[in-house]
Amino acid sequence: MIIDDRHYDVIVIGSGAGGGTLAGALSRKGKTVLVLERGGAMALEDQNVADVDLFRKDRYHPKNERWFGPDGDPFAPQTTYARGGNTKIWGAVLERMREKDFTEVPLQEGVSPAWPFDYAELAPYYEQAEQLYRVHGKAGVDPTEPSCQGEYVAKPKAVEPFLEPLRAALQRQGCRPYDIPISWSDDKDDPSGDAQLFGLEAGDPDRLTLRDNAKVQRLHVSPSGREVKAVEAELEGDTWLFRADVVVLAAGAVNTPVMLLRSATSHHPKGIGNGSDQVGRNLMNLQLTSILQLATERNSGRYGRSLGINDYYWGDKNVSFPLGHIQTAGGVLQDALFAESPPVLSLVSKMIPDFGLERLASRSVAWWAMTEVMPDPHNKIWLHNDQIRINYIHNNREAHDRLVYRWIDTLKEVEKDPITKVVLQAPTHARGAAPLSVVGYGCGSCRMGDDPANAVVDAHGKCHELDNLYIADASVFPSCPSVGPGLSVIALALRLADQLS
Repeated sequence: MIIDDRHYDVIVIGSGAGGGTLAGALSRKGKTVLVLERGGAMALEDQNVADVDLFRKDRYHPKNERWFGPDGDPFAPQTTYARGGNTKIWGAVLERMREKDFTEVPLQEGVSPAWPFDYAELAPYYEQAEQLYRVHGKAGVDPTEPSCQGEYVAKPKAVEPFLEPLRAALQRQGCRPYDIPISWSDDKDDPSGDAQLFGLEAGDPDRLTLRDNAKVQRLHVSPSGREVKAVEAELEGDTWLFRADVVVLAAGAVNTPVMLLRSATSHHPKGIGNGSDQVGRNLMNLQLTSILQLATERNSGRYGRSLGINDYYWGDKNVSFPLGHIQTAGGVLQDALFAESPPVLSLVSKMIPDFGLERLASRSVAWWAMTEVMPDPHNKIWLHNDQIRINYIHNNREAHDRLVYRWIDTLKEVEKDPITKVVLQAPTHARGAAPLSVVGYGCGSCRMGDDPANAVVDAHGKCHELDNLYIADASVFPSCPSVGPGLSVIALALRLADQLS
């Protein structure tokens, strides 16, 4: 075993949206920070892939990584161990949660719990996050948009030309499409924003140390069980111990609870910080269904996400409960999540040659329907013989089905519109639900709350049972909004940086 002879102010485990942002912010505030990242630098050709190769290879499935689902069968998760974590493949959509998302919200099948603070607490950090990640967008169009100060730092990126007639067609149907907020850089080779660029590389290089290919195994606690004294990690076949005044877990909704469970001691027999028995429980994974339209003319199949619709976010005609969010998918040959999800297209892609898949993609317009779920203690992550096991069944499914069918009805009306020439009428619309392997939207497995008997961390992300252990990723979410968690994770990280400095 090798003991690092340097003592840091803060060790951050993971360099994604939470960890990368927090590390950069703390270093700018004068803290010495060590980031332990399980992966390394991602090759440019593996970032923002826009080709049929996206369907042909398990590009974003770590080699030899197998988790086990509720049926006991292994599956390969779509996740990325690299500088920047899953932000390297996230589509760069950064939306704020709505004010009501922080409150207790009645859903069709139950109640979504309130957060321990309100929207106003996080609003200034949302603004900081949008500035740091150079979020492009336009305020004042989306009717559910939460209150904010002024415009975004940059105007929306131009959408693909064929999407403008679709925007107009949706407006004729009474919808209010808007340009979804997207992180965008000036790098022509790698334009979509991520936590490597706006988190790690925005830090103070004299105070921020990054150790690549460092797979953290467990945390070591003091004899009292109240402090983390060292972090154990494997680097190039050796076992290392790293020390700091504060340790922050930011490994994601699956790997963060796994590290806590794996670090069990006599003081913490169920895992570090798990006296509440909530570590790994209440896993929530956003319900995602892809829906395809047929295009009249060819498109490149290579473009990012662009339009959002929230007209059904809080309900619909004759429906008083929330349904969720709609957004355009990226091009079929560029959206990594889409390549993972639609069972029909995934099967076809394995049977037809590249030129056939290229043609199919060029004639497709893809949409995402997204609906929140509720926390359920039976939806959990645990370890069996050191293997990651996940028990997960979606709830609030009828609301999601209503959203999907409501959106398909809207698309049919658009296709019947004689003014609309960019899409064809179709008797059916191919669709597919994202499988359990899509974990990038997972949250809730180490939820925050004021009551130590019912939560893992407090409102700032500090573990209730340890004095120097914090969590900075989506695992702390008490509820699961219908928009992606990325911007909220970044905002929480900036808020935690203020707390720790």
